[in-house]
Amino acid sequence: QVQLVESGGGLVQAGGSLRLSCAASGRTFSSYAMGWFRQAPGKEREFVGWSGISTYYADSVKGRFTISRDSAKNTVYLQMNSLKPEDTAVYYCAATLSPSGWRTPRTVKYEYAYWGQGTQVTVSS
Repeated sequence: QVQLVESGGGLVQAGGSLRLSCAASGRTFSSYAMGWFRQAPGKEREFVGWSGISTYYADSVKGRFTISRDSAKNTVYLQMNSLKPEDTAVYYCAATLSPSGWRTPRTVKYEYAYWGQGTQVTVSS
């Protein structure tokens, strides 16, 4: 019932910035909370940030990454600043339709039912 389409990945030098987009369709924008995850080669998919009634971020990106929403475009964004080589990964957006998921942060991948295709972010040193 929810389709997510990501865009905005690419190659950037350390210290640079990049903005990822995740466009949602199939349900009203207000009916779901969003999460961002990333997966580096040979690593498990890890939590990056959450957007519901508020926002919440992993310690590794806090102060550098910001999640925002554009309700008119049914799109959620991940603004990434001060990028580091350690940020290199495939980035995924995810959605949960759970009412509790909107109210409190969801930091585990199993809490999300819908996922985008992922977009590659590469940070050169």
